[in-house]
Amino acid sequence: MPRLLIVETSPRGDFSISRNMTRRFVDRWRAAHPDGEVVIRDLMETDLPFVNAPWLQAYFTPPEQHSDEMKNVLRLSDELVAELLATDHLVIATPVYNFNIPAALKAWVDHVVRKGLTLGADGSGLVTGKRATVLMASGGVYTEGSPIRDRDIATQYLRLILKVIGITDVAFVAAGNAKAVDLGQIGRDEFISRFQDEIDAEAANSAVGIESAAA
Repeated sequence: MPRLLIVETSPRGDFSISRNMTRRFVDRWRAAHPDGEVVIRDLMETDLPFVNAPWLQAYFTPPEQHSDEMKNVLRLSDELVAELLATDHLVIATPVYNFNIPAALKAWVDHVVRKGLTLGADGSGLVTGKRATVLMASGGVYTEGSPIRDRDIATQYLRLILKVIGITDVAFVAAGNAKAVDLGQIGRDEFISRFQDEIDAEAANSAVGIESAAA
């Protein structure tokens, strides 16, 4: 049974461009995988702490030496890692803030990049055989040919970190100029519809990848 993991990051609820892109993706994915499982990790509803001294102490202590307190400190991180390792297709839906990802998504990254779980002792990625799709909404336009393309830190960072943990099959659906919705220049649904073909293609591509892996 194929599994899709959705990581949501926007604090804007139903008004969010990236969350509405996710809904369209999931609808297409469910149509292709009626027996599939969708797991949603909403970072706005997850009490996700930033990495601190107790977390680092637990992280650098061998598991067999963990105290009950250390196990508790890493409990949520372990849960997030397990979700990631169990999925076939990861979808990260995120806005762009000041050219980069939101703090909540960076915190998720810090919790799932774990030596011995998602990283080997030699630094090689252990999260292999999976696809990732990033549904990204940004006020600016950073795609090929844009004069501000070099400011696209969010795409560069996510592509890098996913590669580090072993996910190299990564696609981006970049909904640039989302500020036009806030400015009332275009309706939300009309704006997102501009990217419908890309969203559908990525959801369908997921089906091809999983079927090929199972063949």
